Amino acid sequence: MKLALFAFSRRGCDTARRVRGAACGAGDECRAYTMARYAQEDFEAVVPPLSRFTGPVMAWADAVVFVGACGIAVRAIAPYVADKRTDPAVLVADERGQFVISLLSGHIGGANELTRRVAAGLGATGVITTATDVNGRFSVDAWAAQQGLAIDSMRTAKAVSAAILEGPVPLSSDFPVTGPLPAGTEAGERGAVGICVSWRRRRPFGETLLLVPPVLHVGLGCRRGTPAEAIRALVEQVLEEHAIHPRAVKCAASIDLKAEEPGLLAFCREKGWPVRFHSAGELAAVEGAFTPSAFVRTVTGVDNVCERAALLGAERLLVKKTARDGVTVAVAAEHWEVRFG
Repeated sequence: MKLALFAFSRRGCDTARRVRGAACGAGDECRAYTMARYAQEDFEAVVPPLSRFTGPVMAWADAVVFVGACGIAVRAIAPYVADKRTDPAVLVADERGQFVISLLSGHIGGANELTRRVAAGLGATGVITTATDVNGRFSVDAWAAQQGLAIDSMRTAKAVSAAILEGPVPLSSDFPVTGPLPAGTEAGERGAVGICVSWRRRRPFGETLLLVPPVLHVGLGCRRGTPAEAIRALVEQVLEEHAIHPRAVKCAASIDLKAEEPGLLAFCREKGWPVRFHSAGELAAVEGAFTPSAFVRTVTGVDNVCERAALLGAERLLVKKTARDGVTVAVAAEHWEVRFG
């Protein structure tokens, strides 16, 4: 976590240090700011005006804590509040450390959870006002963010949160569920509004909130010199034919002979997919029934590249080898569970 602290008095600086101790752990990065007259070696000076200074800090930070009045915080962040999916968590603590308020991005940004942690560390009262938290109901967007799931529609996430306050919302999962379902949900496949956890573009409810875990490996093979356009065309065809949500893809994989293949590398950069390259020996050691090719064996030393590369580090092969225009594609899924509690 990257944490930014603002304080506006000497006492506020002391409280900010306590906030830092409560909020930051090993590996976290913390920057603290105060007015020039209070600046010390652990606090950088704010260059006025505060509203302009705050912009780059908001862009850098995962969480921002203002130690001072709510009004100061609101005016400082107002020009930079954009979207709940990207805004950092924003908290306000009074300078005596009596109250800690979750001000912005309570769920996806993690402000509510950070408020609880900081309040506990300070011995303060945490102030959280989001309806699901106040009523002890399931915060689906907060849970999705904690689990690293892609939220297919923020509009539907709002509809689900509203429905949870009125009664149980059905939840469908393509993965094993560990732990009891949270308050406000029940297992189900039908309903006007519901939650679906899947790697597929599946919508079992009248209005479906699709939550997508990044658990799929796309195995790739290609002839030397194959352009990115040919790879893209076949990959997109495979995803479409098998109703695979693009945000379910965690990585691409291939044989190390392709580690400098321009078209393959360009395609993966375009998609933002990390790509893993494996030796022929590593691929040959993968257990399973694969689509063999004598020609591929003579070129690479292993009978199949795309299926074996996809399955290496995954649990099951979802899509067997599909070939076109010198490109081969396969898809495999990691083991994953829906975890509550």
